[in-house]
Amino acid sequence: MEFFRWLQATQVVTAFRESGLAYPIVLTGHLAGMGLFGGMIAITDMRLLGWAMKGSSITDVVQQLRIWKQIGFVMVVGCGSWLLAAKAELYYYNPFYWTKMTLLLLVGVHALVFHRGVYGNTVELDRAPKIPAKAKIAAYISLFLWIGVVTCGRSIAYWDVPENLAPVYSSVPPSTTANAVSAERFAGPPLP
Repeated sequence: MEFFRWLQATQVVTAFRESGLAYPIVLTGHLAGMGLFGGMIAITDMRLLGWAMKGSSITDVVQQLRIWKQIGFVMVVGCGSWLLAAKAELYYYNPFYWTKMTLLLLVGVHALVFHRGVYGNTVELDRAPKIPAKAKIAAYISLFLWIGVVTCGRSIAYWDVPENLAPVYSSVPPSTTANAVSAERFAGPPLP
């Protein structure tokens, strides 16, 4: 928790969080990267399952989508790191954030387990008379994990931190004068 608090309180992260322009641009970049990265992974998995792009070899699909996956990955990780830093304490309490991180860890394990036999061996998959079961299992697991990552990622925004744990994000201390003016403005004209 102390690291999360320190991270979000750094000057550059505070300026980013309070920016009216930078934060929404980075959020948009994260979502666009997620669409690009996730979309390319989904196409690869659907090709492995024989559901899409049957006229193209698995090798062609994997090779042609690789650069787009890499661009999407850089966008997701780069922008996601800034978003995490901006509201780190808020994420610390969020169960959907931790579930997403756990699923991402499992994605890494999945990549290590299936890289040699499936994703790094597409020429052999193309030579096989039919797509091997291990490739289909890898694709099913991948789709399941990524759907979970995206679902948890979107759910992060809809979970409210309990009031007693909610962080206050502001580099400017609240002003009693400003609060009095705001209260007066919303109170309306005095009654006769």
